[in-house]
This record gives sequence, C-alpha cells and structure tokens, in this order.
Amino acid sequence: QVQLVESGGGSVQAGGSLRLSCAASGRSFSRYVMAWFRQAPGKEREFVAAINWSGGRTAYTDSVKSRFTISRDNAKNTVYLQMNSLSPEDTAVYFCAGGTAFGGISNEYDYWGQGTQVTVSS
Repeated sequence: QVQLVESGGGSVQAGGSLRLSCAASGRSFSRYVMAWFRQAPGKEREFVAAINWSGGRTAYTDSVKSRFTISRDNAKNTVYLQMNSLSPEDTAVYFCAGGTAFGGISNEYDYWGQGTQVTVSS
C-alpha cells in the first residue's frame, strides 16, 4: 500500500508559478510510475504529466508542455510538478497518482492522493 499526500497548491495570478509536491509513504516509492492529474469544476479528470521510476522518461499533455516540469526524488519519496506561466485554464484540483504502467490513463493508476487546489486568477 502507498499513501500519497499533495501539497503546494494555492492561489496565484496569471503568469505566476507554483510547485506541487507529493510525498509518498508505504511500499517502495521508486518502483512506481508517478503522475499528476487535474480536475476542473464540471470537467472530467485529465492527465497532466507522468514520470517513470528513474526519472529518465517523462510525458506531458500538450497544453502544459514547455510550462510544467515533473520530477522526482526517490531518496525523499517525493514527486514534484513545477508549474510556470500559469493561466486561468490551469485552475483545478491537482491529484498525484502512482502505478506500474507508464501513461495517461487514470484507471491504470492504483494509488491516489486527496488533491490540492490550484487557482489562477486573470
């Protein structure tokens, strides 16, 4: 079992930056693919970014490429999402997820955090 706890959300003006963190506890964190998803009000949960166990492979949804960076520190059991050039369209609850399959399909991830709110004002 893996427990995930997100932090770092908040309110920021358009063009600003935030860094989300996801701390994992439980079984070997470094075994898992980690990902970030988000869900805006009235919308379905969508894939944002994923990173493989070593950090050597990453993937992003098109709308965040060149603005967001996913990374991980296996020694600290933590995955990060650096978000730059934020826009109001990025407003959502952001969820950290862990699984064994690399990709953007939410039901392929076994472990989920509770989410952290990101609000971007214009």
